[in-house]
Amino acid sequence: MKASTIAHAVLGFSATVSAAFTPDISSDSAVKDTAATLAYGLMKFYNGNLTGGIPGLLPGPYYWWEAGGMFGHLIDYWYYTGDASYNQVTLEGMMHQITPKGDYLPVNQTNAMGNDDQGFWGLTSMMAAEAVFPNPPSDTPQWLAGAQAVFNEYAVRWEEENGLCGGGLRWQVYSFLNGWSYKNSIANGCFFNIAARLARFTGNSTYAEWAQKIYDWEVKEGIITPEYIIYDGIEVDEAAKTCQNIHKVQFTYNAGVWLQGAAAMYDYEKSDTWKGHVNGFLEYTTKTFFQDDIMYEPACETVHTCDQNMVSFKGYLIRFLAATAKMAPWTNDQITKIINNAAKDAIKVCNGPNGPKYPGPDGTGCGFSWLDGKNDGLYGVGPQMDALAAVFYTLLPNVKAPATAKDRGTSKGNAGAGSTQAQPLPEPRAITGGDRAGAAILTILIAAGILAGSFFVASDVFSFA
Repeated sequence: MKASTIAHAVLGFSATVSAAFTPDISSDSAVKDTAATLAYGLMKFYNGNLTGGIPGLLPGPYYWWEAGGMFGHLIDYWYYTGDASYNQVTLEGMMHQITPKGDYLPVNQTNAMGNDDQGFWGLTSMMAAEAVFPNPPSDTPQWLAGAQAVFNEYAVRWEEENGLCGGGLRWQVYSFLNGWSYKNSIANGCFFNIAARLARFTGNSTYAEWAQKIYDWEVKEGIITPEYIIYDGIEVDEAAKTCQNIHKVQFTYNAGVWLQGAAAMYDYEKSDTWKGHVNGFLEYTTKTFFQDDIMYEPACETVHTCDQNMVSFKGYLIRFLAATAKMAPWTNDQITKIINNAAKDAIKVCNGPNGPKYPGPDGTGCGFSWLDGKNDGLYGVGPQMDALAAVFYTLLPNVKAPATAKDRGTSKGNAGAGSTQAQPLPEPRAITGGDRAGAAILTILIAAGILAGSFFVASDVFSFA
């Protein structure tokens, strides 16, 4: 059943119909039907298109960044399957969160804004340009310009001049946030990935120079090793103005974001150096994130400590692998096999019931772990996205490589987009009587929000040291 059919069905999707769902990836049409069912289940978590919902936001307990990740999956879902059922919802959500500056830095997310949070929306904006996703109205920020705005703000926040570790992007955007004194591989990986893909898309060598600089810094600090191991990050010693104490936890999405960036740099330069980096990251990925050829999250999955963020990481790795196969063609056979195996493993656990943990059709909820072939009952946006990605990316042989400005790309850029401030703090507005009345409550709520760690890879990162 295609998503368009399901989407117009009665909302109380009957148990009789849904119970008959049997995931099938034996043919392209079966893959599309299975992906459509899983996508529909995913979108039942989203209420941004409903009365009272906010476009672009998932309801609690999901964080802002994960909606950006979800829209990225939906863009590629359309690109790979041709099913446009969620295109309008995606466009509306993206445009509601892009802000007038076009930089994916909404004021209402200030108390939890990481560079990696903003980065995932930037990655999705870049995906929209590369997939030739329908463009927004011409008088609003465009997809390519959105990615450029994030890049420009990253470049201003880079700390090369003041001597703090000789470069690097901090985990958090604002200095008052917990995690400011940490530079991590996902924030810098988003910067590297966006820079590399902008170089490939636009042909502008400045982006490539930045990508090289970011890569060199990660290697210099030992966060990327000569064996292409990617550690989570390193602490900043503010007094000594140095970085020390590498946190050696390893996550799938870190491997993926650096792998795809390296593939984009190879496609831009066609150099043996970047080909070697692609091979190194791919070998590291296959050695580290598979158990008996089944993809998993080694930092937390087998000990059952994955948080709400971490259960979504595998899906991003699959996305990054698929893009790598198109930009570094010699990896295609290996990556195709990896994705096909992931799809077989994922669909085994997509049989969960409708209920408090899963709002989708009965019998279509996907668990998180694929290791033992049984649904672990850990339903949510992350696990549903992981399985959806595993399924529709099996259509890899049918799609073209990501577009560029010279090849099919239509998105308009703005090289000067974004803010020129290192910390573009929200501008103050006039204080009203209502504001004064609620000030004490708001202060308590904001403080609680900061202390609770509403950040990307929450403070659990530090417990892995």
